[in-house]
Amino acid sequence: MRLCAVSVDLDEIPNYFAIHGVSAERGPGLTAVYDVALPRLLALAHDEQLPLTLFAIGADLERDENQSAIASAYEAGHEIANHTLDHRYDLVKLGRAEIARQIEGGMRAIANATGEVPVGFRAPGYTITDEVFDVLGDIGGIAYDSSVFPCPPYWATKVAALGFYKATGRESRSLVDTPNVLRAPIRPYFVGRPYYKRGASSHGDGAAMLELPIQVTPKLRLPFIGTALTLGGPTGARRLTEMCVGEPLVNLELHGIDVLDERDGLEALAPHQPDVRVVRERKLAALRTVIEVLKAEGYTFTTLRAAAAQFA
Repeated sequence: MRLCAVSVDLDEIPNYFAIHGVSAERGPGLTAVYDVALPRLLALAHDEQLPLTLFAIGADLERDENQSAIASAYEAGHEIANHTLDHRYDLVKLGRAEIARQIEGGMRAIANATGEVPVGFRAPGYTITDEVFDVLGDIGGIAYDSSVFPCPPYWATKVAALGFYKATGRESRSLVDTPNVLRAPIRPYFVGRPYYKRGASSHGDGAAMLELPIQVTPKLRLPFIGTALTLGGPTGARRLTEMCVGEPLVNLELHGIDVLDERDGLEALAPHQPDVRVVRERKLAALRTVIEVLKAEGYTFTTLRAAAAQFA
């Protein structure tokens, strides 16, 4: 079995200003993910004949244009999954009741837009805990989580960035996950306790949650996500993809910003976000290279929901 699921976190632009600890400037660029990136990604998916899994933030769907876009994507056959109500980077530090409100609020907003309750969940910033898994189990009806990112280079880069922000007086909204997550399995697994261990332990209603980890390369655990691929360009993307060939599931996670550049109204973000300085044509070429390599290696493209059904 060789499956590839391409998922997209639809984090809107103010989230990136929050990561870097700077104020978001007003302007049309603040809604560029839904207004510009999502149409580009849907066009790419149409051209390549592949389904996407779109992780939507519930509060963003209060905007009529966003709700219509998500409804249209759903009707076109793409999966819509839950990225919480407000994309609180500190979700894991909230009380149990607020964690539940964030998850259930995201579910309701998506169900209101599509007519179907989402069965997939991803925590903001890839940060999750046993308590969040407990809440997911208590809520019920969730087929999979896809939040665990066992990637040492990403973790180290995040620690360094947050240390720099603190030293320069900037307050980032982002959090660093426990380093224990770096020991988590890189292939789909049922979470034990703690969640970064494979096991038969159960959460909430007694059913162990299926985890579909964010993709890393098998040997070196290098990041196989949109940021790394687009910064590396077509050549770097090809090399990283070739390292992943042979994995039963390639869980390629993108963000809407992965197909945007500073010409899309992101001039104020570009000094803080290096990948915004990469032109979108090069970014799209890198993503097409990934798809080309995986198709040539016999991978079938599917949604995370369908992949979860296979591994469950």
